[in-house]
Amino acid sequence: MPPGSNRLSQFWQELKRRKVTRTITVYAAAAFVILELVSIIVEPLKLPEWTLPMIIVLLCIGFIIAVIISWIYDIHPEEGIVKTEPAHKAKEKDKPVTSNSWKIASYISFVVIVVLIVLNVIPRAAKKEILDKSIAVLPFKNESSDQENTYFINGMMESILDNLSRIEDMRVVSRNSVEQYRDDPKPTPAVAEEMDVSYVLEGSGQKVGNRLLLTVQLIVGHDDRHIWSKQYDRVIERVEDLIDIQKEIAELVVNEIEAIITPDEKELIESVPTTSLTAYDFYQRGAEEEIKGNTDRAEELFRTALKYDSAYANAYVGLAGVFWRKHYWETYFEEDFLDSVLILADIALSIDDKLSDAYTIRGNYYIQVGELDMAIEEFDLALLYNPNNGWAYVFGGRLYASSDLVKSIQYYHKALALIRGDQLPEMLENVGWAYLENGFIEKSKYYYSEAFKLTKDSLRYFNRLRLCEFVSANFSDAIEYLKKVYALDSTNYNYDGSFGEYYMMNGDYMQSLQHYNKWLEKTNSLSQHAVFGMHRVGWAYWMNGLKEEGEVFFKKQIEYNTRLLELGRVINEVARNYYDLAATYAFIGDKDKAFENLRFFEKYQTANRWFITYINNDPLFDSIRDEPEFQQIVRDVEAKYQAEHDRVRQWLEENDML
Repeated sequence: MPPGSNRLSQFWQELKRRKVTRTITVYAAAAFVILELVSIIVEPLKLPEWTLPMIIVLLCIGFIIAVIISWIYDIHPEEGIVKTEPAHKAKEKDKPVTSNSWKIASYISFVVIVVLIVLNVIPRAAKKEILDKSIAVLPFKNESSDQENTYFINGMMESILDNLSRIEDMRVVSRNSVEQYRDDPKPTPAVAEEMDVSYVLEGSGQKVGNRLLLTVQLIVGHDDRHIWSKQYDRVIERVEDLIDIQKEIAELVVNEIEAIITPDEKELIESVPTTSLTAYDFYQRGAEEEIKGNTDRAEELFRTALKYDSAYANAYVGLAGVFWRKHYWETYFEEDFLDSVLILADIALSIDDKLSDAYTIRGNYYIQVGELDMAIEEFDLALLYNPNNGWAYVFGGRLYASSDLVKSIQYYHKALALIRGDQLPEMLENVGWAYLENGFIEKSKYYYSEAFKLTKDSLRYFNRLRLCEFVSANFSDAIEYLKKVYALDSTNYNYDGSFGEYYMMNGDYMQSLQHYNKWLEKTNSLSQHAVFGMHRVGWAYWMNGLKEEGEVFFKKQIEYNTRLLELGRVINEVARNYYDLAATYAFIGDKDKAFENLRFFEKYQTANRWFITYINNDPLFDSIRDEPEFQQIVRDVEAKYQAEHDRVRQWLEENDML
């Protein structure tokens, strides 16, 4: 045997002779029990945060002392505490007999350690797996005697939520999602379940002059367990005073749920939007009015904020949103449609190029003017600076529907995780729509059914089901669902337009014309809404022997689509304009122009189920359906659809979602 091994064996025997190993075992068990007891009582007794670390240090020091004493001294049954003799003086006959009490103590210590590990460590590990890094920031309660200060308390809540939203390693549901709990509070576990989050942040405060009193608390959602509570009593003299509070609360949350925050995210959280406390106050008032839908008042307050700080980027974003809501339709056919929105968003980003909301607005602008690639870039930037921007995922999902259907579905699912509350049914229906476009009809119906469970709105539900039947080319079933819709609401002129189209696809041109006439009567003018289906109205007139009347509507459809393409305007997607032009030209006998517009679809990477249903069943194409070029176009788009459908199926299988 090597000399080193012999010496190690002798040292181990000496540790056992001096009972050092037993001392270590018993001490470890006792220390473990002490640590567990301290960790249990720290929160209820509100002991200082340094209590547990101090106990650990003391136990480590005690461990060293216990080992040294056990090496030097021994407990003898008859003589008490005596100094242990060196090994070379110990005789065989004097070897201590193993004490049953020591054996029992060792066994008990071992059992205690094992039990504590099973009952404590394992459940904690399991809890870590369950509690993902998700949170809902509930509306803060305004405890001021002056309810006019509600805007200020709401502004604090909004800013804290915005800070958390900038952290990619967290999932933060939107403000609109939790707004329902302002006047209808629910138990924390119910909120956590409805919002699908692990943590809930609550707050209350009051503003008296320039003094802010604020209390916030972080709660584990499923069991209503309070983790910490923090109180602030600050005199607000600068914007930085507010930013410091908002930053500190965000950091406390991040540390508690162990989220990773990058240096760039930290910089965003610490940024000061304006140095003017007055401008900040007017902006908060404006934001509150905008949420309430008071656009004129919001505009006035945003402009007042800019009088105090002309470089306040957020105020320009606020004005851009107000302009969009106020002037969208009245400028729709103007050359400068929404130009003011773009200018205001550009100004905001020239001041602060990390404003997620500004990029979202620009993305929506580029959608409207047909610059879809630029729109995607804007939404990517919006998500870079706010990974929890749910609406950027919604708009991005719509955009990717024409290029990457897997990403489209992924984006819609992201939005579903971030936008809850009253808007949850809409998010479920968005996911349902995405699956419908991909030809997964049963999955689509599932999400529509989930939305119906929340809304109990039969009209809305039947509307979705008729779309499922239509896209499946089950036109008779689609008509039956539409009849159910119409029985619940006969005032909506769009339903008559849908009847006209459904009967058209089903080959019933008499019923089609009857409903299209009702549609035209209800609109009472050829507005931008009514003009949209003029080629189909023309078909109905033509098929009923009224060719001259039909020609009028065909001409209107050509004028409409041509004008929209000149303006770069998009309804749903620019492809709709080319499709309607191709269908119109095909029916009136201009094959060259029909194929010219159909060739637009050659550059599309994907084709959705809607396009397949239309191009295979639309009677407007009957005159060219047997043409080799038309058949080749159909084969090409069907191949693109099938390839993308298979890619989506593979993604669903990989994620156990099919």
